[in-house]
Amino acid sequence: MNDYYSVLGVSRDASPEEIKRAYRRLARKLHPDVNPGDEASEEFKAVSQAYDVLSDPTKKSSYDMGQDPYGGQGAAGFGQGFSFSDIMDAFFGGTAAGGGGPRSRAQRGQDALIPVDVDLRTAVFGSEEDITFDTAAVCHTCEGSGARAGTGKRTCDVCRGAGQVQQVQRSFLGQVMTTRPCAACRGFGEVITDPCFECSGEGRVRDRRTITIKVPAGVDTGTRIQLTGEGEVGPGGGPAGDLYIEVRVRKHATFQRQGDDLHCSVELPMTAAALGTELPLETFDGVREVGIRVGTQPGDVITLKGLGVTRLRSGVRGDLLVHANVRTPTRLDTQQEELLRLLAKERGEESPEANFQPVGQGLLGKLRDAFKQK
Repeated sequence: MNDYYSVLGVSRDASPEEIKRAYRRLARKLHPDVNPGDEASEEFKAVSQAYDVLSDPTKKSSYDMGQDPYGGQGAAGFGQGFSFSDIMDAFFGGTAAGGGGPRSRAQRGQDALIPVDVDLRTAVFGSEEDITFDTAAVCHTCEGSGARAGTGKRTCDVCRGAGQVQQVQRSFLGQVMTTRPCAACRGFGEVITDPCFECSGEGRVRDRRTITIKVPAGVDTGTRIQLTGEGEVGPGGGPAGDLYIEVRVRKHATFQRQGDDLHCSVELPMTAAALGTELPLETFDGVREVGIRVGTQPGDVITLKGLGVTRLRSGVRGDLLVHANVRTPTRLDTQQEELLRLLAKERGEESPEANFQPVGQGLLGKLRDAFKQK
């Protein structure tokens, strides 16, 4: 008789789990795809035969009483009714593909992604938006069953309700049994005798829906909002997937967003920058006065606290930053030119000295720093 316990390297009182673990370890080591060669192939066949005997309670009982199911043939007896699922179990810890009986006709639907355009005000405060989209919905004619009213389903004649069929094929391992989904019933085990005319047996139809979504304050282009169970209904009236709303924020005529802050620029005449003034600005919170201090320089920034975008999920708002752009007159009449010359004389600026600086310290540097600050 063959010593199957010795082949697997386990004791005679080893548990079924210990026998399975020993087989998995040896099969991974000796499988021809991993360890090619005639010697390894013969050892693999011997290990497989040992597992075939010791994993089967009936064969193991006979073997323990002195009867070798393979009649002492050694490895030559391998392949007689050996199931491919044993090999799959050794490598992947599961059974051959298609195991587990018939599959449910009701399957989960796919997730859906819909882009939604919103204005900048919505990004600041949030809002509710109505969206209309096409999706898969439960067929109201058959209520998701896929069968016409008054009819039903019958057991598949090919697989007899199992949802799968078995095939025995010859390979280098001997006779290998594989299990595959039944093509006649697509693995369901049942066949719809009279499909619903509305959905053709799918249990779902294309439909147009309109829903109201809540867009939270602080969203930005690329933000995704997940709505659980609002996606496509699955085949056979299965549960719906999720709906993802991808936000796209439209450009604003006045404001530009940088993080949680809003930026805009104001063009000032030279005199207003020199003398100072107050200018009204229409913000998302109503009209606010922008104070232009005396001697405002090009690129100076006036900050209006708390008038920016609401930070997502916090309620804290950023700032509104106004960038000053001083406009120098290009055309002067005689009287205006004379007045400016008198001003230059009074300020001792008739022949000013040039004060050159690196770019980072001038206008471009101020603009860069303003966009970086929080």
